[in-house]
Amino acid sequence: MENDGKKDFRNNDGLVIGRNAVMELLKSGREIESILVARGELEGSVNRIIALAREKGAVIKTVDRKKLDFISAGANHQGIAANVPAHEYSTVEDILEYAESRGEAPFIIICDGIEDSRNLGAIIRTAEACGVHGIIIPKRRNAGLNFVVSKTSCGALEYVKVARVPNLGAAIEKLKKENIWIYAADMGGRLWSETDFSGGAALVIGNEGKGISEHLKSKCDITVSLPMTGRINSLNASVAAGVIMYEIARQRLK
Repeated sequence: MENDGKKDFRNNDGLVIGRNAVMELLKSGREIESILVARGELEGSVNRIIALAREKGAVIKTVDRKKLDFISAGANHQGIAANVPAHEYSTVEDILEYAESRGEAPFIIICDGIEDSRNLGAIIRTAEACGVHGIIIPKRRNAGLNFVVSKTSCGALEYVKVARVPNLGAAIEKLKKENIWIYAADMGGRLWSETDFSGGAALVIGNEGKGISEHLKSKCDITVSLPMTGRINSLNASVAAGVIMYEIARQRLK
């Protein structure tokens, strides 16, 4: 049941709650990270909201009502909420134009399924320090520019362009047409310290558990690896990204 409209939503750290508020958010055309719908809430105005969300290509997630209760801090969410980004997204074209305006070969990071917001924030922070021109993330199955990402980046999000695309494979093909080499950070490749990263470079960082998808890896030109001499066989995604980013930055300073 709709409330009286006096307090049908709250916008707190990027969270908009309540049916009226989410509907108006969709109508406004503002960028939306995702829409969260409580399991079982598929009736009345919720159906109309979902239909409009699908029409606009928004990501819709079904969650337990308890999760909505928690993130809404007890406010009346009416079974639905929306996450809005903490920062405006750029485009792949914006990133390429930025590199050109600086007279530099493009230096880009591609995130393939980085689901932990703190990892994405850490990657953005290191990317800013290394002179990366921009980061590309997929629209689905990846953390977006939420407020945890913003906080973890420690302000770097204000300076790093992040493009969100529906298809990473298509984005990679576009970069290749711009003479940008695509490097996959994964096991079984050549040593990162013995790899020539000169010219346009895009580094692909995979999911924290699964790594880079086989489909995307097949589109990469070179696989680069970090030596693992300890008892574990993998590094945190943001740590691995940071090591390789600094090697690319080092070579560019020559």
